[in-house]
Amino acid sequence: MRDQQLAHIKEKGVAEARRLFWIVLYLWVLLGLFAVHRSIVLNQQDVFYHQGFAFINALVLAKIMFVAEAFNIAEGMKHRPLIYPIAYKSAVYAVILLSFHVVEDALMGLWRGKTLGESISSLGGGSLEEILVVALIMFVVLMPFFALREVGREIGDDKLYEQFFVRRTKYIPMQS
Repeated sequence: MRDQQLAHIKEKGVAEARRLFWIVLYLWVLLGLFAVHRSIVLNQQDVFYHQGFAFINALVLAKIMFVAEAFNIAEGMKHRPLIYPIAYKSAVYAVILLSFHVVEDALMGLWRGKTLGESISSLGGGSLEEILVVALIMFVVLMPFFALREVGREIGDDKLYEQFFVRRTKYIPMQS
């Protein structure tokens, strides 16, 4: 009995670690691309320095998403057609991630010697328009992530993984 419990805990831990890995990887690719773009636009030479911050941010934001998922945030539309939960989750998580990004920038401002008022008034170093554009970008880039999550929920995560990384099986529609 005890061995079964340990095996179950280990299996659940591996599944959760795999989920966290994919969230980190997805966010790191996105944040890394943003860092490369920013380095090119600003003509900065320290691309690898920014990649390190992109990875750390991906870890932090992935953990935030992981915890939010554990609390079933934005699960209200899971019985509707897939476009609804995908769009809803993308919007909710974009707001969550953007909020944490603004808080992070405010804390960085405090660490650099700015007052809290100066840090907050600059909204993380950007104007309101910039923040809204980042929110829109986050909304759009989260859509494929949640689309895969919702499809995985429908057909099974193992089947989705198999389709992408192992072998493809031919889809045979059900006969009516």
